[in-house]
Amino acid sequence: MKLDILVLAVHPDDAELGCSGTILKHIALGKKVGIVDFTRGELGTRGTAETRDAEAADSANILGLHARENLRFKDAFFKNDEAHQLEVIRMIRKYQPEMIFSNALRDRHPDHGRAGDLANDACFLSGLPKIKTIDNGLEQQAWRPRLNFQYIQDYYIQPDIIVDITPFMDTKLKAIQAFKTQFYNPEEEAPSTYISSPEFFESVIGRAREFGKSIGATYGEGFTSRKLLGIDNLFDLR
Repeated sequence: MKLDILVLAVHPDDAELGCSGTILKHIALGKKVGIVDFTRGELGTRGTAETRDAEAADSANILGLHARENLRFKDAFFKNDEAHQLEVIRMIRKYQPEMIFSNALRDRHPDHGRAGDLANDACFLSGLPKIKTIDNGLEQQAWRPRLNFQYIQDYYIQPDIIVDITPFMDTKLKAIQAFKTQFYNPEEEAPSTYISSPEFFESVIGRAREFGKSIGATYGEGFTSRKLLGIDNLFDLR
């Protein structure tokens, strides 16, 4: 299946936190969107790899994704090396997206920046025909996405673009809350973590309000780009 947007996320829930409003908006516009998670988040303090699998599936249903896969890289110990790049290239060539959304290039969690660099490198290398990859026994064609945006995560990073997600904010929060072992749940008896506090959940809403305010909307999601962006019509800008 060819996708319009492929989201690459090192942990299940990264895409939900960083760009699920934008995912929902573009699915509503008729675009095909999928997520490839790199790891199962198995080193997370709360929950297990199995609960994260189930939560990711629940969130995929809420978002209406067209595909979701997990590469089962080793949480915290994956590398931006040839073996991992080839697996990400295989996913890019499989889905042939026009756009990639990937992890922030610098963040509190060291996995995020490393995954962002891995995604960026794989996007470029995926367009080189002399790099051979196989999927379902067939050699894949080279494919390079037109755009690669990084969603903004824990650290505040000045965005290059902001997407108005106001009509989709409530569903974004439901998709995040599908990861019920990870985020604030007064009925969950588990060790407290940085992301399990009610304050963290409120900060997600606050960040969306901040970005939205910058473009005259109620809620927004910010993205960065390593390349300069062009537009045909300046009147499309806010």
